[in-house]
Parts: sequence; structure tokens; C-alpha cells
Amino acid sequence: MHNNMTLPITRPQALELVKKYNSEQSDLNHYFESEAIMRGLAEHFGLGKDEIEYWGMLGLLHDIDWGITKENVATHLTKMPEMLMKAGFDNKFIENILSHGYGFEELPHLKDKQRTKKIEHALSASETLTGLVHAYALMRGKKVSDMDKEGLMKKFKNKAFAAKIDRNIIQEIEKIGLSLDEFFEIAINAIKKIKNEVGLE
Repeated sequence: MHNNMTLPITRPQALELVKKYNSEQSDLNHYFESEAIMRGLAEHFGLGKDEIEYWGMLGLLHDIDWGITKENVATHLTKMPEMLMKAGFDNKFIENILSHGYGFEELPHLKDKQRTKKIEHALSASETLTGLVHAYALMRGKKVSDMDKEGLMKKFKNKAFAAKIDRNIIQEIEKIGLSLDEFFEIAINAIKKIKNEVGLE
């Protein structure tokens, strides 16, 4: 096991850190769902316990500075490196998180970069998919417990539904050898497990 997968802090400590800078429940829901999907993917790929924790932690912390940068979106992910460095995370972890901002015009410091690693595509696709799953659940009266991938696929294909969600980023999952079908199934099952924490049924 490569030791760069060991984490400097526990999940409860990470959660405390997240809540120090983020107080909106809707933002926290997004972080929890991103964490759940990342863990689901790591489990699907048969990764070890440390790696599953690592993938989950990326999901939980990926937008840690959003609560203090959302008023000025161009600064998103500029405060994160220092926050995470102080908490003991290494450059590689920080770089993995930065990668979900690559290619966004709104983030001048990252817009010219491109994702290349499996873990980067996984994080971006996962955190983007949360928006689609959550919006679809709300449309279904907050129900995720009986959601299926076929219904989610229809919403994915309907560009007018949750129109702001970038379908191309979700499709990056195909770059790591998963079909959208498989990804949707993993994601729905992951979010079902934490439905109570994110206000769904």
C-alpha cells in the first residue's frame, strides 16, 4: 500500500473543518453526496480500505473553501490549498482536489488545465452527478429510495432538466472504464445509504 493514501485527519475532524467554513445545509448535502459516490466508486473498483477512505475524503473536502469564496467565484479553490496544508494534507491530495476546477472559465487560475488521472475524472464526475441525482430526488418528492438508473438516464438526456449541470463532466466517468449506466447505479445506491443525512427519503 502506497503511503500517500494515508490521511492526516479522521473523518470527524474533516467534518469539523468543513463546518468551520461552510454552514449552508445545501452545500453540506453536496459534500456528503460527493463523498458517498466517491466511496461507492472506490468500492466498485475493489480498492483497499485506505484508498476508499482517501477517495471519500476527496469528495467530502473538495469544495471546502466554497462557503467563503462563493460570493466571488473566481477565488474558489484559491483558499483551499492553505486550509488543507494546515490540516496536514500533502500536495498530491490538494492537486487532486484542484483538478475538479480545471477547465472552468470562471476559475482563471485553473481554466487552462486538463484532468488526466483516473482519480481526477472520478472526483469531477461524482461531484457533478450529485446535482442531477438530488434535483431528480426533489422532483420525486425527495424520494431516492426507489429511484432507478433508467429514470436518472432520462433526466441526464433531457438537457432542460437541471440545465446548469454539465453533462460532459459526468461523462468523464467513461474515461475510467465505467459506463454511465454503471455509474448511475453506483451513485444512486451510494446516496440511498446516506439519504437521511441529506434530507432525502
